[in-house]
Amino acid sequence: MRTSAAIQKALSNHKANVKACLAWFAGAKNLPKHGMALSPTWVTLRAEIPDEFRRDRLSGLIRFASAKAVEPSQVNEAALDEYMKYRAATTALAADDAARRRIARAWNACLDDIAGWPRQRLAEPPVKSLTKVPWESFAEKLRQQIETYLERFKKVRRGIRGKRIRPCKQITIDTRRRELQAFARMAVKQGYPAESLESLADLLDPDLVEEVLNAYWEVSGEEPDKWTIDLAWKLLSVARETKCLPEADLAKLDDIRAAIEEYREGGITEKNLNVIRAVLTEGVWDKVVRLPRAMMVEARRDRHTAPIKAAVNASIAVAIAIESIAPVRLNNLIKIKLEENLIQPGGIDKPYWLVFPKEDVKNRVQLQHKILPEVGELIDEYINDFRPVLLRRFNAPWLFPGETGGVKTSRTLSLQITDRVFEATGLRLTVHQFRHAAAAIFIKAFPGQYERARQLLGHKNITTTMRFYVALETTFANEAFNDIIKKRLDEELEAAE
Repeated sequence: MRTSAAIQKALSNHKANVKACLAWFAGAKNLPKHGMALSPTWVTLRAEIPDEFRRDRLSGLIRFASAKAVEPSQVNEAALDEYMKYRAATTALAADDAARRRIARAWNACLDDIAGWPRQRLAEPPVKSLTKVPWESFAEKLRQQIETYLERFKKVRRGIRGKRIRPCKQITIDTRRRELQAFARMAVKQGYPAESLESLADLLDPDLVEEVLNAYWEVSGEEPDKWTIDLAWKLLSVARETKCLPEADLAKLDDIRAAIEEYREGGITEKNLNVIRAVLTEGVWDKVVRLPRAMMVEARRDRHTAPIKAAVNASIAVAIAIESIAPVRLNNLIKIKLEENLIQPGGIDKPYWLVFPKEDVKNRVQLQHKILPEVGELIDEYINDFRPVLLRRFNAPWLFPGETGGVKTSRTLSLQITDRVFEATGLRLTVHQFRHAAAAIFIKAFPGQYERARQLLGHKNITTTMRFYVALETTFANEAFNDIIKKRLDEELEAAE
């Protein structure tokens, strides 16, 4: 039986299909994908929103205000009241206090982070105390699915790799139940109504999981605690074992798990060690470094016959080139702004610098990288010859603009980089793994210089750098010993001749 959420989603799809059919019969072209086109003021303001999550939260309010000729400075409680009434009457989206709270939080977060954002703060409806959310208030289907999942722990079972797993003790099962219940209650605290969590598929939605894990992370401090890190892989295990999510959502959950796993005490993961081993193999990293120039040659060839394809290729080439010499986090890479993060302090014919103030960096450490002239040439060519195609009719400041005037989504750019590197080199490398590659290459060239490696990566504490990469010293020691043995073997062969 389909859930109400699934029915609402299907209804929305049918509405979109009907709209597309009517537009086709009418011969209408270049219609905006979501209602009326935004006013110039709202286009400019929306482009300032730093992340996709907040843009999604505020998208409906922004389009409603633009259509009603409400300027950003006029958005207040009355305007939000009007929007929520419209939302309840004309859409399948939630319009309760929790939905209003999520919108208000996103608006206020922009007020705190964006200098040009309107200064009026929106009231956030208070969250009900967690003590008022008994487990029985959650959907019966969700509670039953969790119990069915926990029943498996009482029997011999096979893991996802086929390994035989013994039955768990009752105390372990009870602990896992409490963890899932605590996670569900934290979701309610973040603004997801208990009645909206109808099933495991709803509870394990990747967007919800990421938001709730971030809430736990904020409680932990600068780095997530072990409980939060463990919870990430436990949630992924629930999704895999129950098969309640499609493969695409499982992949997103795995990305979330991998990102938070980096903070586990004890060093780098085996998956990332495999990447480092490949990077340290002679010739492999050379292919990665040379790839941007080869891609730019393709872009020049296709510039007049396939301008959008050429522009996209050029943008990916520049992103790979930047990560090769300035391994910044994905969230910073996608938010590079011309003349703010990418600057030429010495003048138009002088080298570029990539800079991020500490307020824009995850761990509040200022970043600055001087860009090699060779990479600067690629950036110049991309900005002058290819980027205008990607801007379309917008005048956005982003180095990597998206289709609607905002910044390109992090997932899109990340997948494009990974796919092109794999296609050209056979190395599957995520944006985050550029950082591991840079650390390995640097520490091999400068053994023991962890403070300089910390500065390269922008870690706040040297203990973080050492925790991840001190194990590489074993690899480099083995290589040095191999060189000693090889030298002796070569001397023996020479003497025999």
